[in-house]
Amino acid sequence: MLTSEIATMISGRYIQIEMLPLSFKEYMESTGNMNDRGIKYTEYLQNSSFPYALQLKNQLDEIRDYLEGIYNTIVVKDIVHRKNITDTMMLKSILKFVFDNIGNPLSSKKISDTMTSLGRKINSRTVEKYLEAFSESYITYPAKKYNIKGKEYLKSLEKYYIVDIGMRYMLLGSKMMDIGHILENVVYLELLRRGYDVYVGKIDNYEVNFVAQSHKGTIYYQVALIVRDEKTLQRELRPLQAIRDHYPKVILTMDEDSKIQYDGIRRINARDWLLGLTD
Repeated sequence: MLTSEIATMISGRYIQIEMLPLSFKEYMESTGNMNDRGIKYTEYLQNSSFPYALQLKNQLDEIRDYLEGIYNTIVVKDIVHRKNITDTMMLKSILKFVFDNIGNPLSSKKISDTMTSLGRKINSRTVEKYLEAFSESYITYPAKKYNIKGKEYLKSLEKYYIVDIGMRYMLLGSKMMDIGHILENVVYLELLRRGYDVYVGKIDNYEVNFVAQSHKGTIYYQVALIVRDEKTLQRELRPLQAIRDHYPKVILTMDEDSKIQYDGIRRINARDWLLGLTD
């Protein structure tokens, strides 16, 4: 069932507990040891973070069949049936478009215009209906924008992240992989697991990848594959340097250097952070 249907059926008499697929730490622990982090991180992405994929022990054809089964159940059966969607091919095309654009600003109008330019006309209201259905079925997660200076939530372009990178490989193939945005997706889901409300930050003309808020306070995160190049490092530092409050500011990167600080901004290895080896 979609989330809205569950709420309607048992209104006032339920507690909703949202579950995510395995974290990287849980995946590592399930393999029996914590060694070969680089190899296992690649497996975690390509094979799937859904628990049953571990039972298939890197049998790629069987994992693909398993993921196709999940995809067909959620998209073809649940969403199409419950939302009375007649154009299944368009629904699938839009989901693939979202999967191909994780971490990019999207709107229903932008998607509508893209589909129309490809000769497949659809209005933005129908796209909005599809996007809501994807989120209700927990296959995508929208991240709204937050104005850090004004401390207000914005209605401008959202970003979308997806429940499982292995499913993205299944739909798009390995040639469509953007490993920087994939890391961003993994970090976003991990922040949700840790109990944060997660937004995309805006400060002046800069963007902060994630503003993570909880009852404990706020943490700002930039996510970058590598920052060894000085130009790249400065690009990632600028948004955090523009923030004038005293909440923690972190750059997560796949660089293997030990922890480094830049005027209070910490640079941390992303895999260490995902494994809980550092805050």
